[in-house]
Amino acid sequence: MNNNLESLKKYFWTILNLLLIVLVILGIFSVSALRHYVDTTSSNRTISVSAEGKTVVTPDIAKINFSVVTEGSDTVKISEENIDKMNKAIDFVKTEGIESKDIQTAGYNLSPKYEYDENKKKSFISGYALTQTVYIKIRNFSKISNILGMLPGFGINDISSLSFDIENQDESLKIARDQAFEKAFIKAKEMAKKNRVRIKRVITFSDYQNNYPIYAKSVSYGIGGGAVAESASVPSIEPGSQEVTVNVSITYEID
Repeated sequence: MNNNLESLKKYFWTILNLLLIVLVILGIFSVSALRHYVDTTSSNRTISVSAEGKTVVTPDIAKINFSVVTEGSDTVKISEENIDKMNKAIDFVKTEGIESKDIQTAGYNLSPKYEYDENKKKSFISGYALTQTVYIKIRNFSKISNILGMLPGFGINDISSLSFDIENQDESLKIARDQAFEKAFIKAKEMAKKNRVRIKRVITFSDYQNNYPIYAKSVSYGIGGGAVAESASVPSIEPGSQEVTVNVSITYEID
């Protein structure tokens, strides 16, 4: 009888100890879950602000596309004529200080020209048009007007897309970005103070830029072009300035 009683007591205490262990483990998990819940709830208390930073810069490069458009029925002849004119134009811009690294062939296109025969009721090839395009960068702005004025005399009959830009915007972007983030932080502090809360930490942030070319102008000359280089009348070229703009958005946790 006593042996049975002792066995029951041991069994009872064993079960009780196991229950206590289970309760302790459950308690640990409950505290961890509660802490996670509190953290999650806390992070949902946020404010989001946005701000803009900008700096004004002066362009340091001009970009120009120019083409020779040659038409005729003999593809070999128009090809030789076209290449000769373009080569002379490239030699000229080199004498103006444009380095080879700033000269790039942007296009070479030979295409047929079609006409419609009313009597035969069908189209036929009446000739060909060859367009060769070169893209250049000009770093010495005092050369721009002379280059634009002289190119038509070498047979260049299509000059387009004159624009100004900044070759390396990294430093300008850094200044604008720093300004934007500082403005955003000041705005967030003011908002928090007005609403009697405190900023704890940054949750998310992002930035983007939206810049446009400083100046663009299309200049077009009719098909043809003289064999002797004579300066054409061109407008005065003013590069102006450009605003480098950075916008930022920041979300802060508050308590």
